[in-house]
Amino acid sequence: MTTEKALLAAGCFWGVQAYFDQVPGVVATKVGYSGGTLSNPTYEQVCNHTTGHAETTEVAFDPAKISYPNILRHFFRMHDPTQADGQGPDIGESYRSAIFYLNDRQRDEAKEALHLAQENFKKPIVTEITKAGPFYKAEEYHQKFFKKTGRGGCHIPYAPLVSVRG
Repeated sequence: MTTEKALLAAGCFWGVQAYFDQVPGVVATKVGYSGGTLSNPTYEQVCNHTTGHAETTEVAFDPAKISYPNILRHFFRMHDPTQADGQGPDIGESYRSAIFYLNDRQRDEAKEALHLAQENFKKPIVTEITKAGPFYKAEEYHQKFFKKTGRGGCHIPYAPLVSVRG
């Protein structure tokens, strides 16, 4: 099976990972840090808001079962892309909304997905669309945190997933 990856930041990564783990066609997820300047940052460093990194979820998916644009439809559905530098009660650049694209096709599809998503929001979407730099895997205790503890859903809605077509 061939897989593709998406790097998405939508606030606290515990809830983002738990959400994408439910999406049909997603085969694996990891949480970590991306978009900053410090190599191999720790959670404590990222939380100090001095590294420029965002809490990011790496989503590996089977493109024969779900497309990158459909992954992005889920992304725009599961958080508030109009909230700058934070999601819900979590405030700061490490909780910003961002799509870190891996190639020109992903960049173009991200811009189109943002344009289409804007129709669903009254306020402007502030999601950053940036070329991906390194992704640094977070500490092991953060991986699958919601599944391990039943806590950490953060701002992500846990209603049963509805079909996102397109």
